[in-house]
Amino acid sequence: MPDPSSLYRVRIWDLPTRVFHWAGALCVLGLAVTGTVGGSAMVFHFRFGYALLTLLLFRLVWGLLGGHWSRFRSFVFGPRAVFAYLRGQAPDSHMVGHTPIGALSVWALLAFLILQVATGLISDDEISTTGPLTHLVSNAAVALGSQYHTRIGKWVLLALVLLHVAAIIYYARRRQGLVAAMLHGDKQLPAPAAAARDDARSRLAAFLIFCLCAAAVFWLSGLAPAGF
Repeated sequence: MPDPSSLYRVRIWDLPTRVFHWAGALCVLGLAVTGTVGGSAMVFHFRFGYALLTLLLFRLVWGLLGGHWSRFRSFVFGPRAVFAYLRGQAPDSHMVGHTPIGALSVWALLAFLILQVATGLISDDEISTTGPLTHLVSNAAVALGSQYHTRIGKWVLLALVLLHVAAIIYYARRRQGLVAAMLHGDKQLPAPAAAARDDARSRLAAFLIFCLCAAAVFWLSGLAPAGF
């Protein structure tokens, strides 16, 4: 293990990214619980869904404008980079932010979370719960979205979350400090690396972007028919 005194402390995850990560985890947990309970809990299920949609919209924008290691371009890896990582031959630059395997996990989680929320907006359980946008799509789309949302998507997400947790445990045993870095934002690195911008101006910009995303989701929810 390298001497701690020889390591460089570098800001990797800016505050907006960290807030997104933990708030998103809470929303997913809330969605899982309320969706399982059903009944009157579905009111909160939709609220968690709107909150998660706001966070996802924010992350899509922040992936273009955020801190260096939060930008999508910093964790786009080709097959060669993935195989090199699996063989233990990845360059140091691929070990700073998201690793090639970690990047695949992030892309998968973002994609399937977006798909799960989108299908939730057009789902109908044919009992008492109807998505706010079902009246804007065809019956066939509602049926397809409902089937995916309730029978497929949630299990795919459960598998991805379990893999994510397993990876965290694996790296924790190797003393990689992934959880700590997502809490305070910094990593101890053996060589200097580009630091993510995380100052008052960038945080204010993130807050304004989040507010715009929240306004967009509020507008979207307003498309529901009267009495929804």
